[in-house]
Amino acid sequence: MTRLDRRALGRAAGCTCFTLRKATRAVTQFYDQALRPTGLRTTQFSLLTLLRLAGTLPITRLAEEAVMDRTTLSRNLEVLERDRLVRVQPGSDARVREVELTDKGLAKLAQAFPRWQSAQRAVARHLGARRMARMLADLSSVMTISPEEQ
Repeated sequence: MTRLDRRALGRAAGCTCFTLRKATRAVTQFYDQALRPTGLRTTQFSLLTLLRLAGTLPITRLAEEAVMDRTTLSRNLEVLERDRLVRVQPGSDARVREVELTDKGLAKLAQAFPRWQSAQRAVARHLGARRMARMLADLSSVMTISPEEQ
């Protein structure tokens, strides 16, 4: 059994997952603050953006594109549907539900987009263009890791 001394636990506190989760929370708070006047949170903005880019998507595909479990996605979609920003309806196959952006959702996305751009520019200024590009490339690479690699 592994000894759980302070040194060993100190290494765990510096683990990749823990550090990424802290960074994600900090960045999410920054973008949420920028989007607050629009009534959207970062996750909602991202889902509206995905739908605008991809068009109508089955819920399963939207979850894959957002790298989000279906339960979390469903909670986010409930809010967006309640606010009439998206429409969730049966697809051509009754077992599949599809999500589409509404006109109100497109208008909300257009309202939020300048605030997102401002936050994105602030992050780019803070990190610098090269560092930000490298970070985004590195994060994209991390997203391809699979559980089988353990």
